[in-house]
Amino acid sequence: MHGKVALITGSAKGLGKKTALTLAEQGCHIALNYVHSEAEALSLQLDIERLGVRCIAVQADVSRREQSEELARQVNEQLGTIDILVNNAGPFIRERKLFADYSQSEMLGMIEGNLVSSLLLDHLVLPGMREKRWGRIIHFGFGHASESRAWPHRAVYAAAKTGLVSFTKTLAVEEASYGITVNMVCPGDIRGSHKEMSIHEVRGLRDGETPLGRPGSGEDIARVIAFLCHSDSDFITGNIMDISGGLDPIRPWIKPS
Repeated sequence: MHGKVALITGSAKGLGKKTALTLAEQGCHIALNYVHSEAEALSLQLDIERLGVRCIAVQADVSRREQSEELARQVNEQLGTIDILVNNAGPFIRERKLFADYSQSEMLGMIEGNLVSSLLLDHLVLPGMREKRWGRIIHFGFGHASESRAWPHRAVYAAAKTGLVSFTKTLAVEEASYGITVNMVCPGDIRGSHKEMSIHEVRGLRDGETPLGRPGSGEDIARVIAFLCHSDSDFITGNIMDISGGLDPIRPWIKPS
Protein backbone atom coordinates (compact mmCIF):
# COMPACT_ATOMS: atom_id res chain seq x y z
CA MET A 1 0.00 0.00 0.00
CA HIS A 2 3.06 2.25 -0.21
CA GLY A 3 2.07 5.67 -1.55
CA LYS A 4 -1.69 5.13 -1.36
CA VAL A 5 -3.77 8.03 0.00
CA ALA A 6 -6.05 7.06 2.90
CA LEU A 7 -8.79 9.25 4.40
CA ILE A 8 -10.02 8.13 7.82
CA THR A 9 -12.97 10.03 9.25
CA GLY A 10 -13.14 10.71 12.97
CA SER A 11 -9.45 9.87 13.28
CA ALA A 12 -8.07 12.22 15.96
CA LYS A 13 -8.77 9.65 18.68
CA GLY A 14 -9.93 6.10 19.29
CA LEU A 15 -10.32 3.48 16.60
CA GLY A 16 -9.81 6.04 13.85
CA LYS A 17 -6.47 7.06 15.32
CA LYS A 18 -5.27 3.47 15.61
CA THR A 19 -6.35 2.82 12.02
CA ALA A 20 -4.54 5.92 10.76
CA LEU A 21 -1.32 4.89 12.49
CA THR A 22 -1.59 1.34 11.16
CA LEU A 23 -2.11 2.45 7.55
CA ALA A 24 0.72 4.99 7.88
CA GLU A 25 3.02 2.18 9.03
CA GLN A 26 2.05 0.37 5.81
CA GLY A 27 3.28 3.37 3.80
CA CYS A 28 0.01 5.21 3.17
CA HIS A 29 -0.23 8.98 3.12
CA ILE A 30 -2.89 9.91 5.67
CA ALA A 31 -5.73 12.44 5.76
CA LEU A 32 -7.00 12.84 9.31
CA ASN A 33 -10.46 14.21 9.99
CA TYR A 34 -11.91 15.71 13.16
CA VAL A 35 -14.71 18.01 14.31
CA HIS A 36 -13.68 19.25 17.77
CA SER A 37 -10.44 17.42 18.61
CA GLU A 38 -8.00 19.78 16.88
CA ALA A 39 -5.18 19.43 19.41
CA GLU A 40 -5.29 15.63 19.25
CA ALA A 41 -5.42 15.68 15.44
CA LEU A 42 -2.41 17.98 15.12
CA SER A 43 -0.42 15.89 17.60
CA LEU A 44 -1.25 12.73 15.68
CA GLN A 45 -0.28 14.43 12.43
CA LEU A 46 3.23 14.96 13.78
CA ASP A 47 3.45 11.34 14.93
CA ILE A 48 2.42 10.09 11.50
CA GLU A 49 4.82 12.37 9.65
CA ARG A 50 7.65 10.90 11.74
CA LEU A 51 6.85 7.57 10.07
CA GLY A 52 8.03 9.05 6.76
CA VAL A 53 4.69 9.63 5.06
CA ARG A 54 2.68 12.77 4.36
CA CYS A 55 -0.24 13.67 6.59
CA ILE A 56 -2.85 16.42 6.80
CA ALA A 57 -5.58 17.11 9.38
CA VAL A 58 -8.87 18.58 8.16
CA GLN A 59 -11.79 19.77 10.27
CA ALA A 60 -15.15 18.70 8.83
CA ASP A 61 -18.52 17.35 9.94
CA VAL A 62 -18.89 14.57 7.39
CA SER A 63 -22.66 14.40 7.85
CA ARG A 64 -22.90 17.83 6.16
CA ARG A 65 -22.67 17.82 2.36
CA GLU A 66 -20.74 21.08 2.01
CA GLN A 67 -18.18 20.04 4.62
CA SER A 68 -17.73 16.57 3.09
CA GLU A 69 -17.13 18.18 -0.28
CA GLU A 70 -14.54 20.55 1.18
CA LEU A 71 -12.84 17.68 3.00
CA ALA A 72 -12.54 15.63 -0.20
CA ARG A 73 -11.32 18.69 -2.10
CA GLN A 74 -8.56 19.41 0.40
CA VAL A 75 -7.36 15.80 0.43
CA ASN A 76 -7.26 15.62 -3.36
CA GLU A 77 -5.46 18.96 -3.56
CA GLN A 78 -2.86 18.30 -0.86
CA LEU A 79 -2.27 14.54 -1.05
CA GLY A 80 -3.79 13.35 -4.32
CA THR A 81 -6.67 11.10 -5.32
CA ILE A 82 -8.18 9.20 -2.39
CA ASP A 83 -7.40 5.48 -2.72
CA ILE A 84 -8.70 4.31 0.65
CA LEU A 85 -11.72 5.66 2.53
CA VAL A 86 -12.41 4.48 6.08
CA ASN A 87 -15.79 5.76 7.27
CA ASN A 88 -15.12 5.54 10.99
CA ALA A 89 -16.98 8.63 12.24
CA GLY A 90 -20.46 8.08 13.64
CA PRO A 91 -22.36 9.20 16.77
CA PHE A 92 -23.62 6.74 19.36
CA ILE A 93 -25.96 7.50 22.26
CA ARG A 94 -24.92 5.18 25.08
CA GLU A 95 -27.97 6.00 27.19
CA ARG A 96 -30.60 3.31 26.71
CA LYS A 97 -34.01 4.66 25.80
CA LEU A 98 -37.08 3.75 23.78
CA PHE A 99 -37.54 5.08 20.27
CA ALA A 100 -40.53 7.15 21.45
CA ASP A 101 -38.23 9.03 23.82
CA TYR A 102 -35.81 10.25 21.16
CA SER A 103 -36.04 13.86 20.03
CA GLN A 104 -36.22 14.57 16.31
CA SER A 105 -32.79 16.20 16.41
CA GLU A 106 -31.31 13.08 18.04
CA MET A 107 -32.89 10.86 15.40
CA LEU A 108 -31.66 12.94 12.50
CA GLY A 109 -28.21 13.28 14.02
CA MET A 110 -27.85 9.51 14.32
CA ILE A 111 -29.06 8.84 10.77
CA GLU A 112 -26.98 11.61 9.24
CA GLY A 113 -23.87 10.72 11.21
CA ASN A 114 -23.99 6.95 10.73
CA LEU A 115 -25.56 6.52 7.29
CA VAL A 116 -25.73 9.73 5.28
CA SER A 117 -22.10 10.66 5.99
CA SER A 118 -20.85 7.41 4.43
CA LEU A 119 -23.07 7.82 1.39
CA LEU A 120 -21.85 11.37 0.84
CA LEU A 121 -18.14 10.55 1.06
CA ASP A 122 -18.41 7.32 -0.92
CA HIS A 123 -20.11 9.25 -3.72
CA LEU A 124 -17.33 11.84 -3.69
CA VAL A 125 -14.42 9.37 -3.87
CA LEU A 126 -15.83 6.97 -6.46
CA PRO A 127 -14.89 8.98 -9.60
CA GLY A 128 -11.21 9.07 -8.63
CA MET A 129 -11.18 5.39 -7.68
CA ARG A 130 -12.90 4.45 -10.92
CA GLU A 131 -10.36 6.41 -12.93
CA LYS A 132 -7.50 4.55 -11.23
CA ARG A 133 -9.48 1.29 -11.31
CA TRP A 134 -8.49 0.72 -7.70
CA GLY A 135 -10.10 1.62 -4.42
CA ARG A 136 -10.91 0.44 -0.92
CA ILE A 137 -13.97 1.60 1.05
CA ILE A 138 -14.53 0.52 4.65
CA HIS A 139 -17.73 1.09 6.62
CA PHE A 140 -18.26 0.59 10.35
CA GLY A 141 -21.15 -1.39 11.82
CA PHE A 142 -21.85 -3.29 15.04
CA GLY A 143 -21.79 -6.96 15.97
CA HIS A 144 -24.42 -9.02 14.14
CA ALA A 145 -25.54 -5.96 12.15
CA SER A 146 -25.93 -8.14 9.05
CA GLU A 147 -28.78 -10.03 10.72
CA SER A 148 -30.95 -6.90 11.14
CA ARG A 149 -32.31 -8.13 14.45
CA ALA A 150 -34.41 -6.07 16.84
CA TRP A 151 -32.19 -4.04 19.19
CA PRO A 152 -34.41 -2.46 21.88
CA HIS A 153 -33.16 0.91 23.18
CA ARG A 154 -30.87 1.28 20.14
CA ALA A 155 -33.54 1.62 17.45
CA VAL A 156 -32.16 4.63 15.55
CA TYR A 157 -28.51 3.61 15.65
CA ALA A 158 -29.42 0.08 14.55
CA ALA A 159 -31.60 1.38 11.72
CA ALA A 160 -28.77 3.55 10.39
CA LYS A 161 -26.16 0.80 10.56
CA THR A 162 -28.33 -1.97 9.13
CA GLY A 163 -29.21 0.38 6.29
CA LEU A 164 -25.47 0.78 5.78
CA VAL A 165 -25.13 -3.02 5.64
CA SER A 166 -27.42 -3.17 2.61
CA PHE A 167 -25.62 -0.23 1.00
CA THR A 168 -22.24 -1.88 1.60
CA LYS A 169 -23.33 -5.03 -0.21
CA THR A 170 -24.93 -3.14 -3.08
CA LEU A 171 -22.00 -0.78 -3.65
CA ALA A 172 -19.59 -3.73 -3.56
CA VAL A 173 -21.43 -5.35 -6.47
CA GLU A 174 -21.78 -2.13 -8.46
CA GLU A 175 -18.12 -1.14 -8.17
CA ALA A 176 -16.37 -4.53 -8.34
CA SER A 177 -15.60 -4.26 -12.06
CA TYR A 178 -13.74 -0.99 -11.37
CA GLY A 179 -11.34 -2.67 -8.95
CA ILE A 180 -13.07 -1.11 -5.92
CA THR A 181 -13.88 -3.22 -2.88
CA VAL A 182 -16.42 -2.25 -0.22
CA ASN A 183 -16.54 -3.99 3.16
CA MET A 184 -17.84 -3.38 6.67
CA VAL A 185 -16.04 -4.05 9.96
CA CYS A 186 -18.17 -4.57 13.06
CA PRO A 187 -16.21 -3.99 16.29
CA GLY A 188 -17.17 -5.51 19.60
CA ASP A 189 -17.72 -3.30 22.62
CA ILE A 190 -14.30 -1.63 22.65
CA ARG A 191 -14.34 1.25 25.13
CA GLY A 192 -12.17 4.12 26.34
CA SER A 193 -8.41 3.73 26.23
CA HIS A 194 -8.71 0.21 24.77
CA LYS A 195 -9.51 1.81 21.41
CA GLU A 196 -5.92 3.00 21.05
CA MET A 197 -4.23 -0.03 22.61
CA SER A 198 -2.44 -2.98 21.02
CA ILE A 199 -3.49 -6.61 21.24
CA HIS A 200 -0.47 -7.26 23.45
CA GLU A 201 -1.57 -4.54 25.88
CA VAL A 202 -5.10 -5.94 26.37
CA ARG A 203 -4.23 -9.63 26.28
CA GLY A 204 -3.55 -9.70 30.02
CA LEU A 205 -6.85 -7.97 30.87
CA ARG A 206 -10.07 -9.77 31.70
CA ASP A 207 -13.52 -9.10 30.26
CA GLY A 208 -16.40 -11.13 31.67
CA GLU A 209 -18.83 -10.09 28.91
CA THR A 210 -16.76 -11.20 25.92
CA PRO A 211 -16.66 -14.98 25.36
CA LEU A 212 -12.97 -14.79 24.42
CA GLY A 213 -12.31 -13.49 27.92
CA ARG A 214 -10.33 -10.36 27.06
CA PRO A 215 -11.44 -6.92 25.89
CA GLY A 216 -10.97 -5.81 22.30
CA SER A 217 -8.32 -3.33 21.24
CA GLY A 218 -7.85 -0.78 18.51
CA GLU A 219 -5.29 -3.05 16.90
CA ASP A 220 -7.89 -5.82 16.55
CA ILE A 221 -9.88 -3.53 14.26
CA ALA A 222 -7.02 -1.72 12.51
CA ARG A 223 -5.22 -4.90 11.45
CA VAL A 224 -8.38 -6.20 9.74
CA ILE A 225 -8.86 -2.88 7.95
CA ALA A 226 -5.22 -2.96 6.79
CA PHE A 227 -5.75 -6.49 5.48
CA LEU A 228 -8.90 -5.50 3.57
CA CYS A 229 -7.05 -2.54 2.04
CA HIS A 230 -4.18 -4.68 0.69
CA SER A 231 -3.95 -5.03 -3.09
CA ASP A 232 -4.18 -8.82 -2.81
CA SER A 233 -7.47 -8.58 -0.89
CA ASP A 234 -9.34 -7.66 -4.06
CA PHE A 235 -11.41 -10.87 -3.97
CA ILE A 236 -12.93 -9.86 -0.63
CA THR A 237 -15.81 -7.45 -1.12
CA GLY A 238 -19.35 -7.01 0.17
CA ASN A 239 -18.45 -8.66 3.48
CA ILE A 240 -19.75 -7.74 6.93
CA MET A 241 -17.02 -8.80 9.35
CA ASP A 242 -17.60 -9.17 13.10
CA ILE A 243 -14.44 -8.46 15.11
CA SER A 244 -15.86 -8.99 18.56
CA GLY A 245 -14.27 -11.89 20.40
CA GLY A 246 -17.64 -13.62 20.09
CA LEU A 247 -19.60 -10.83 21.82
CA ASP A 248 -23.23 -10.40 20.80
CA PRO A 249 -24.28 -6.87 21.84
CA ILE A 250 -27.97 -7.66 21.44
CA ARG A 251 -28.11 -11.01 23.26
CA PRO A 252 -25.20 -11.01 25.71
CA TRP A 253 -23.40 -14.25 26.46
CA ILE A 254 -24.10 -15.76 29.87
CA LYS A 255 -20.86 -16.97 31.40
CA PRO A 256 -21.16 -20.58 32.63
CA SER A 257 -21.11 -20.89 36.40
